[in-house]
Amino acid sequence: MTDKFKNTHIDNSRIGIALGSGSARGWAHIGVLQALAELGIKPYIVAGSSIGALVGATYASDQLDEFESVVKKLNWKDIVRYLDMSIMGGGLIQGENIVEFFRQHAKELDIQSLPRHFAAVATDLYSGREIWLQSGNLLDAVRASVALPGLFTPIKQNNRWLVDGGIVDPVPVSLCRAMGAEIVIAVSLNGDIVNKNGHNNHNHKPPATNKTLKENESALWDRISEQLGRTLMDKKNILLARLFGENLNSPGLVEVLAGSLHIMQDRITRSRMAGDPPDILLTPLLSQLGLMEFDRGTMAIEEGRACVERMRPALEKIIINS
Repeated sequence: MTDKFKNTHIDNSRIGIALGSGSARGWAHIGVLQALAELGIKPYIVAGSSIGALVGATYASDQLDEFESVVKKLNWKDIVRYLDMSIMGGGLIQGENIVEFFRQHAKELDIQSLPRHFAAVATDLYSGREIWLQSGNLLDAVRASVALPGLFTPIKQNNRWLVDGGIVDPVPVSLCRAMGAEIVIAVSLNGDIVNKNGHNNHNHKPPATNKTLKENESALWDRISEQLGRTLMDKKNILLARLFGENLNSPGLVEVLAGSLHIMQDRITRSRMAGDPPDILLTPLLSQLGLMEFDRGTMAIEEGRACVERMRPALEKIIINS
């Protein structure tokens, strides 16, 4: 901790943090929040979109450190186990197993009972409206916010079909301000997906290397076949190749869907921030991390911490001097 932070009282009630969307890159939010806390910066206002809503919910409910230990232990077999795949319901993954995973490691809480002010962003599928989820069941809010179109099935709440909040507000700065934040720290996870020359920085690596994919193909297909039935058994190689890519140079369906959406979200983020910029923007460098590589949490968390260290001078200037 620097002398400036050590010797300064920080009014955290004035500070909000906007945690952005970005699939597996969202584990970086854990490192960001922990590194900020070590400086004495513990935002009272938390707004999250998609994976940012999930991590933000654990932070707002004082369960971040416990959640970090779970994330670091995740392996590829765990990821496969939580894929409740289906060709019905508007998405490849129903998402109920993921909610159950979160439920196992988080308490059943009401948003308004949390020790911090929390809200998640979702999108009304039919009206396109941005929906701010600031009350009700915490798990329900997170499930709605992470419903990435094409991958996770939408969820119905209050007679509305809700999908991923990143479609309309990938980094919810404006929501933070509406919740009362005077200083907003924003964390954007998609800024380095496309470089200045317009080339995609992502290496198209599927959620496991070819070797790992082959080793786990049997387990993965067992999970898929339970949902889709025996009629697909003869087509398993084709289906797996299309989902995850035949080789390191061939993106699969999951990577194409998620990658395209996150490139779109980066453009939306730039546009929205031009009109409502945060006071501090943190941008972890995660282009080397596949969008579905949830088993690489340690690397993402470490980059989240490193990102805060890089921005320490700006944090000192804004937090201490404002």
